[in-house]
Amino acid sequence: MIPAVSPLLLVAAGVLAIVGGAAVLQTFGSRYRVGRLLASTPSVDLAEAQAIAAGGRPRYVMIGGRIDAEDEFEDVNHRPLVFRRTRLQARRGGRWVTFEDSRETVPFEVRDGAIGIAIDAAAIDAGLVVVRRQSIGSAADLADRAPGGMLPDTRVKALVEQLSSVDHATALGVPVPGPAAGDPPLLTAGLGRPLIVTTLAPDEAMRVLAQGSSRPRIAAACFVLGAVLLVAGLAWAGLGAIADRLVGDAVAIALAASPSAAPAGGDPRSAGEGPGLVGQPVLALLAVIAIALAAVVLTTAYVRLTARSEKPPPRRP
Repeated sequence: MIPAVSPLLLVAAGVLAIVGGAAVLQTFGSRYRVGRLLASTPSVDLAEAQAIAAGGRPRYVMIGGRIDAEDEFEDVNHRPLVFRRTRLQARRGGRWVTFEDSRETVPFEVRDGAIGIAIDAAAIDAGLVVVRRQSIGSAADLADRAPGGMLPDTRVKALVEQLSSVDHATALGVPVPGPAAGDPPLLTAGLGRPLIVTTLAPDEAMRVLAQGSSRPRIAAACFVLGAVLLVAGLAWAGLGAIADRLVGDAVAIALAASPSAAPAGGDPRSAGEGPGLVGQPVLALLAVIAIALAAVVLTTAYVRLTARSEKPPPRRP
């Protein structure tokens, strides 16, 4: 009777593998949610987005077009910018802690021909997906910008994220009416979801969100393994049920034809008892569950440790 228990073991292991894959993805925090929304949000054209804003029935949608603004400002390379966020972080307790977060922005739109949707720059936060410019140095390099009490040899990192009016952008949010009469509709955060803006193709955006980590591959392997185990376990259980039904029908026909041929005393391998479980399947089930749980815990611990060790080569700010 061990085969009757084995499908349950496969199904349990498959469920645990899928749970492990989900746990790995959760280590990405808000980046996982942004990636999921980029992959699943329906896309509409700008005319339909304007209709949604005017209709009063909010929807979370994806739009695309060229970034446009009347008053850009330049970066050091003379690129016309509409948004720039600069964060300074210090290395404390094994992690980076932000101690300065500054923004520069002008009103801008995502435009396609004569149709434009304004972007709520104040709502842009974790949803900005662009290629970051970063440099690593020490607090001594910051001079007066370093907080009081920070040691000169403290490691600091500068992160710069920006949007240029020469870029094509994809934005996700809720279209709403403009703040004043005559203003274009505004795309902002809403319905419990963030405003997302990216100037990257979907595949490249996913790579930026993953930040070069191997965790997405680990999660994918867990999901594939879990699906295979679930299908195998369910298929095994289904075939076993069909086989038991066929055997039961054959025994019933045999007993109806010759009732005296039935052996008295039940299973010949037992002392007058019916068929029972061979071995200790409950212990086997517990062992498989324990091994699967240990694998999930070790996998999560591994990806957390590798995430901490994934640091860019040092550069001076």
